Amino acid sequence: MAERPPARPPAVLLVLHDVAPCSWQAYLPLLQALDERGSIPLTWLVVPNFHRQCPLDSDPALLRLLDRRLALGDELVLHGRYHCDDGPAPRTPVDYLRRRIYTHEGEFQPLSQAQALTHLDAGIELFRQHAWPLYGFVAPGWLMGVGTRQALRQRPLQYTSDRRHFYRLPTFTPEPAPSLVWSARSAWRRGASRVWCEWQQRQWRQAPVIRLGLHPVDMQHASARQYWLKVLDQLLAEGRQALTKRDWLFAQADSSSSVLSSLPLACN
Repeated sequence: MAERPPARPPAVLLVLHDVAPCSWQAYLPLLQALDERGSIPLTWLVVPNFHRQCPLDSDPALLRLLDRRLALGDELVLHGRYHCDDGPAPRTPVDYLRRRIYTHEGEFQPLSQAQALTHLDAGIELFRQHAWPLYGFVAPGWLMGVGTRQALRQRPLQYTSDRRHFYRLPTFTPEPAPSLVWSARSAWRRGASRVWCEWQQRQWRQAPVIRLGLHPVDMQHASARQYWLKVLDQLLAEGRQALTKRDWLFAQADSSSSVLSSLPLACN
């Protein structure tokens, strides 16, 4: 009888959203607190040109930081192109709910396949120019229309995700991966987010992986920043291993499978 592989410890993935010249410095106090805790790998969701006003290459300090964090073992993920939804107006109630109530930044929800390919290729080229390994793509607001899904099947990216799942590309094979996320733009939203996330954390105690999805607006409030550090400490104390998205997915893949290649897109 073949030996069963040893069980892997459950994981926690710390994900920094909306990384751009106009927002990244909000994360600096968090980075200092994490560095004091030791080696905590991070996943950075990088926006090439946030709201068409913050091109990544305009900020050498941010570029140096990302290079340094890659050398420490972090992962950079392509997070849209502009992170703003300037497509045609919503045509259905469901589309209106997604693109005007849930978020105004669902850039990849209304795109056709051709448009999505153009946006993806611009981001892929940016990563190539900086020699940054690229494995994953996350759509702003986790919103992906049919055109975007079709486009993702045509590029050698290895995964995407939404709020509840990872999807291995090009097959869109789902892997449950729940996220804790705050809405921090007002005091009542922060209070409600804390209660909701505490309940979710209890519900997901046995989940093999939990993602902590942080945003720059969270970092503007000391209570939110301290909440995320407390939750991270709790999950690590419970025996969870801190990993990047790519490393967690790679660990799940069968060693004989080519579902998740060990070679990143930008190095091909």
